[in-house]
Amino acid sequence: MNKFHRLLLIGALVTVTRPGIAQQIKLSADVKQALTKVSPDQIKADIAYLADDKLQGRLPGTPGFQMAIDYVVGRLQSLDVKPAGENGTWLQQVKLRRAFVKTPAITLDNGLPVISGTDYTISPNPVMPAVNFNAPLVFAGYGISEPALGYDDYAGLDVKGKVIVITRGSPDKFSSSVAAHTMNAAKILKEAAAHGAIGVIMANADSTLRMTAANRGVYSVLDKQGNVVVSRTYANKINMVAAFGYKLFNTLLKQSGKSMPALLAQLKAGTPVSFPLNTGIHASYTSTYIDVMGYNIIGKIEGSDPILKKQYIVHSAHLDHLGVSTPVEGDSIYNGAHDNASGVASLLGIATIYKNIKVKPKRSILTVFVTGEELGELGSGFFAKEPTVPIKDIVADVNTDMPTIIAPLLSVTALGAEHSSLSKQVAEAAGYLGLGVEDDPEPKQARFTRSDQYSFVLAGIPALHIKYGSKTVDGKNNMNDLVAPWRAKYYHKPQDDINGIFDFEAGKKYAQLNFLIGYLVAQDPIKPTWNKGDIFGTN
Repeated sequence: MNKFHRLLLIGALVTVTRPGIAQQIKLSADVKQALTKVSPDQIKADIAYLADDKLQGRLPGTPGFQMAIDYVVGRLQSLDVKPAGENGTWLQQVKLRRAFVKTPAITLDNGLPVISGTDYTISPNPVMPAVNFNAPLVFAGYGISEPALGYDDYAGLDVKGKVIVITRGSPDKFSSSVAAHTMNAAKILKEAAAHGAIGVIMANADSTLRMTAANRGVYSVLDKQGNVVVSRTYANKINMVAAFGYKLFNTLLKQSGKSMPALLAQLKAGTPVSFPLNTGIHASYTSTYIDVMGYNIIGKIEGSDPILKKQYIVHSAHLDHLGVSTPVEGDSIYNGAHDNASGVASLLGIATIYKNIKVKPKRSILTVFVTGEELGELGSGFFAKEPTVPIKDIVADVNTDMPTIIAPLLSVTALGAEHSSLSKQVAEAAGYLGLGVEDDPEPKQARFTRSDQYSFVLAGIPALHIKYGSKTVDGKNNMNDLVAPWRAKYYHKPQDDINGIFDFEAGKKYAQLNFLIGYLVAQDPIKPTWNKGDIFGTN
């Protein structure tokens, strides 16, 4: 789970178990036997090594992250997985650029006084060291353009050569996944650029929130030519990404004859409100950079069908964590045992199963251990845009991120499966293992768009992420009552080490379930598809 989402993680658990819809699958004796080869002890050993203090929290670009790479590559070699990175290696280079903003300055043509850090902040630009421009300001609602869903903030609005001011949100009629997708910062910037805007200002409509002037650096991924491939704060032709505080935003609206409560209510009701703000902006700032090299690890298990083996199912998990940071109870090493050494161990468990299958599935399998998830899904974003195999041949992604192996696994939620035909394989695999499949207990958290599977979704590839369900051994079926206090104590804290709470048998079952989902997709002659009309299949 990446740090940009940590404030979204607490919610009530309300689950609905879906009725059984899948027929019992039949597996060969070979596959059945291979499933038993996942070892809880090995999962524990993998987590213990990756979360050891000597790896210093596996921050990309550090010796500890390199130790993690060496360990995973060694394990893959022992499991007969073949390298599928760049130039016949195990690795894909991911150039991580950390950008810092210097000398930010904004003035408004209407003479309204504004103060950096109080009224506005400017994000650094990863490729333009110096920016200086003038442009008109226009309000563009949420910055959403979805005509197919009956909503378009840009309809009838000319933003060419202008800076748009938006407020983050979405119409109430949007489902949680659709809302999160349309509110994604990278998507908002892409829409703005497509309509000709040269800047985007995200305005705070909540009077209780204060701006922070902290400048810890913003990460992006650059390709070998120096072009930005993945970023939350940059899009081609967008000169500036900034934020306005509540007070300044409210004042600008009043000067345009608008009431913020009325405007927000109209937007929430699904009626776009866009208009010129009757002032221009002059903005200037400089950016400085620190570059580090991160790496994705890519392994391949070749399929058995002469034709279908050219297609791939990806099993992904992020290898990185937060490194060394602010001490908590005297400990400053953020080991990331659950997040996400456990997910890495699960992928190695999947590779273990494949090692013991004599006849491999029809399609090929890629095990992709990505970097920079904690920095904003950077490694997966880069792989999904510039994969080491043809993008058209990747048919699905099954992601594992912090599976939360702290209690017996009795039921699961398949985040995102409801958007595609992958729901069929989920139901079949879960049924085989005797697991219930439940609806997302926290739909408003939009967890489907908050980890590495979303990078594949943005590339048009059906994807999912398996999380725990509500069922518990005592029959109370209140798993969240156990998870919530655990999360508060361990999530993104140094206490998330091998001495925490674990159920390694649950880890084994996660690996078996994710293996079966991928295996069934690999065997199916029909490629996974998005559901008809689904937003993820049309964007």
